[in-house]
Amino acid sequence: MLSRSFIRQSARLYSSAPKTLTIGLIPGDGIGKEVLPAGRQVLDNLSSSHGLKFNYIDLEAGWGTFEKTGKALPDETIDILKAECNGALFGAVQSPTTKVEGYSSPIVALRKKLGLYANVRPIKSVAGTGDRPVDMVIVRENTEDLYIKEERSFVDANGKRVAEAIKRISETATEKIAKIALQIALQRYDVNGKATLTVTHKSNVLSQSDGLFREVCKKIYQSDPALYGKIGYNEQIVDSMVYRMFREPECFDVVVAPNLYGDILSDGAAALVGSLGLVPSANVGDNFVVGEPCHGSAPDIAGKGISNPIATIRSTALMLEFMGHPEAAQQIHKAVDLNAVENQIKTPDLRGKNSTQDVINDILSKM
Repeated sequence: MLSRSFIRQSARLYSSAPKTLTIGLIPGDGIGKEVLPAGRQVLDNLSSSHGLKFNYIDLEAGWGTFEKTGKALPDETIDILKAECNGALFGAVQSPTTKVEGYSSPIVALRKKLGLYANVRPIKSVAGTGDRPVDMVIVRENTEDLYIKEERSFVDANGKRVAEAIKRISETATEKIAKIALQIALQRYDVNGKATLTVTHKSNVLSQSDGLFREVCKKIYQSDPALYGKIGYNEQIVDSMVYRMFREPECFDVVVAPNLYGDILSDGAAALVGSLGLVPSANVGDNFVVGEPCHGSAPDIAGKGISNPIATIRSTALMLEFMGHPEAAQQIHKAVDLNAVENQIKTPDLRGKNSTQDVINDILSKM
């Protein structure tokens, strides 16, 4: 969990957290429509216990929106988020695996348009559940790398097709992601009495792009020894990082990575705690935060009412933490932890037989 001290240290979104919050709700596609209501129900439950009031604005984005309107992320959605919302929750997006003219992932575009440069993904096992002890935060740069989507195709001299993609790593974006990763490490040091930052890269092959990422992260770490000196510093080549993460996850604390590696590492790390349906994330910028479960749209189970809402519920808590309401967030996390320890009400991804709403109701009862 990220506590009030993290928000204070890194000058997070609000100097005095407002009690009335307007939240944009973007269900997206597939099971996003089924799990996003969990976030709203949890927020409504908090109103009585923490003096918070929530207003909601339903917004559109996703493949279904593209099929209806020709735009995966309508301008109106961005305009309303900027003008009227304090934060937002995003469900899931279904993207075609082959090129569709005019279509681009709305969540990638949303991150860029709102300046959400960090994707923060805590991966933590729950004490008492029998899972391996895991407690790491993967901090993923959110705006560049291969996700800038600058690609081209051509035919070579032998008449064979070639596709190329640009991988962009900038000093500016890397400085931002290194600083927020170090701030999270400082907060964890305050809680645990120790913290380590692991910089993940592939600079042995990509000496310029990943080499720059590695160099800038180290520069930021060394820029203020009085502040950052108590934090341990490691570097890990991404392929060995994957190996070690599964073999000895207890070795990792805060991991910072370029966009693509961070995406792969955080999805893979979800297996350490049981399911993608459990892992939350927050897309964080200087002025806005969007909570987003790490799972996809899961078209194979969409409409069956059995998707796991816990990633959305924890993402809602994470959103609240970055908005300056850590006590409310902690209430959510405690209720989810109790559901996990009891291990009675759970969806099929966790070998249970309960519905999405069954799990939501159980967590609400524990709040």
